[in-house]
Amino acid sequence: MLTVAIVYHSGFGHTDILARAVAQGVGEAGGTPDLLRIAPEQTDFADAFDRIARADAVIFGSPTYMGTVSAPMKAFMDASARPYFAKAWKDKIAAAFTVSGSPSGDKLNTLTTLAIFAAQHGMLWIGTGQAPGNNDDLSAATEAENRLGSFLGAMGQAANDSPDVTPRTGDRATARSLGVRVARAAARWQAGGAQAA
Repeated sequence: MLTVAIVYHSGFGHTDILARAVAQGVGEAGGTPDLLRIAPEQTDFADAFDRIARADAVIFGSPTYMGTVSAPMKAFMDASARPYFAKAWKDKIAAAFTVSGSPSGDKLNTLTTLAIFAAQHGMLWIGTGQAPGNNDDLSAATEAENRLGSFLGAMGQAANDSPDVTPRTGDRATARSLGVRVARAAARWQAGGAQAA
């Protein structure tokens, strides 16, 4: 069974909402999601690194704090020297999602940071594959999939509200679609590798 590791930190619950939407999409595409939530002040990532090494794809998630990944996510990234030097994640499919309080919040920098991190590990990046879903200012625009217009990864807006309310339906749907896309891409990649062997 194809496994997709979803490695994320969530400070206030909003990133967790998106992580669960990503996991739903992975399941809908026939994969098995493996949710790996990074705890605040976590320093031991050995179990997470091993689970990622066994996974067929990895989707990283982080809130955007002060224009980049959160400190716990950065600690995870900085600690990944062991799998980096072993090339343990090389040729795995990778993707990412993020959320911040405002529509922009410099989320693109967070996704870029995670894409570079994946590239350093020799991973293969998958974007949303979606056109922007919001090209007007109508109130219904918050329900549109990919309403924030991201190509590099899924974005959500918390609007500084409770995770019971935000991210909105459209942002959750975008995260779910990313999970579907990554699982399908990993399955194609896996099948191609099996044929080449």
